[in-house]
Amino acid sequence: MSQTFSTPIELRFSDLDLYGHVNSVVYFTYLETARVKLFQDFFHDMTARNIFTLVVRAECDYKLPILFGDSLIVSVNIGRIGTSSFDLDYRLHDGSEKTYATARTTMVCFDNVRKTTIPVPNSITTMA
Repeated sequence: MSQTFSTPIELRFSDLDLYGHVNSVVYFTYLETARVKLFQDFFHDMTARNIFTLVVRAECDYKLPILFGDSLIVSVNIGRIGTSSFDLDYRLHDGSEKTYATARTTMVCFDNVRKTTIPVPNSITTMA
């Protein structure tokens, strides 16, 4: 994706762990929130054609703890594109210079009618 999709994330008190920072597993919820918004805004035509994207791999490199009251933005770019899969690269940051984490999910394109993987649709490849 030549341009970056970004969305603010509202922190909830329930996101915090005993140490007072966002629990590591909650980061994946933030990635999901950004991913769903990205697909709603840019790739809603895929759902209408019964094309789903499935997360087959998720990884996160934690850089700094996110504390309650911090500003959080998740930015997403389309990275590697394969035959039937592609990567989404994420940056969790404060909108400025502070990066809390970087992450990646590998997505597989799936025809929900035929129940099989399919090539990455043009709507995704043209945005890369």
